[in-house]
Amino acid sequence: MKAMTIRPILTVPNPILKQVSKPVEKVTDETRALMDDMLETMYAAPGIGLAAIQIGVPLNVIVMDLAKGDEKSNPQYFVNPEILEDVEELKPYEEGCLSVPDVFDEIERPERVKLRYLDYNGKEVTEWAEGLYAVCIQHEMDHLKGVLFIDYLSRLKRTRAVKKVQKGEKLKVAM
Repeated sequence: MKAMTIRPILTVPNPILKQVSKPVEKVTDETRALMDDMLETMYAAPGIGLAAIQIGVPLNVIVMDLAKGDEKSNPQYFVNPEILEDVEELKPYEEGCLSVPDVFDEIERPERVKLRYLDYNGKEVTEWAEGLYAVCIQHEMDHLKGVLFIDYLSRLKRTRAVKKVQKGEKLKVAM
């Protein structure tokens, strides 16, 4: 088994984050190695979800783990995820993003969504997601379309968020 690698996470305003990701033709060992690296990177960050584009790979691949605190980790893998249907009820949820570190804001999204995707082994799964699961998968799927959660905010809030991240990156470099 190949050792997992923690990869650098791209942050705004990196133009790669605005790219639209491409479908994966088939789940292969290479795809699984990418997912393993993504999971390791997400845990190290730490975060609860990561899209491949966030580490510079423009493929429709997402990893998530919504386990809290001392709960047993529960990694989930999504290849070529798509939303088949959603409910009209929107629910506000405070979101953050590893590509927009230390910025949080409330975003409204459908409270439940029906998903179809391929799992770690390439098996097709169709299921309903709700609550944090629904919010997180929609947030990560936005990344696949080149959309960040700050794109839902006012121009002023978006500009402030990008400046805050850039300032934070400069401080990291200076240390």
